[in-house]
Amino acid sequence: MQDRRKLLRFYLTLDLSENAEYDAAKERQAFIEGRIAELESKLSAAQVIDPTELDAEGRVVFASTVQLEDLESGQKVQYQIVGEDEADLKLSKVSITSPIARALIGKYAGDVVGVQAPAGVREYEILDVLYI
Repeated sequence: MQDRRKLLRFYLTLDLSENAEYDAAKERQAFIEGRIAELESKLSAAQVIDPTELDAEGRVVFASTVQLEDLESGQKVQYQIVGEDEADLKLSKVSITSPIARALIGKYAGDVVGVQAPAGVREYEILDVLYI
């Protein structure tokens, strides 16, 4: 029991301010707590949008799925416009803040849009707007 008290006194008198591992752990903990607060904030403000219940009269809006044709190559692609945290190009989901989504919002099937790409402006024709 006396050894435990000595050990406890020893830990209480340690100067942890000069311990690099302790400082690194505190920084990591602060980062994690900040990230948790950020995620909690996003979660509290999140809204679930069911694309099948949208009534946008054929207009491209958030959560809609858009079928496009690249006018230069003839390649057809399909993208769903989603929030930044959901974006995943492998799943054909583009962020609402991406250049292509910004160019598409508010447009209709049959419209041609120009999208600024690293190699220059690319033109796409909107073939269809789906709410699926």
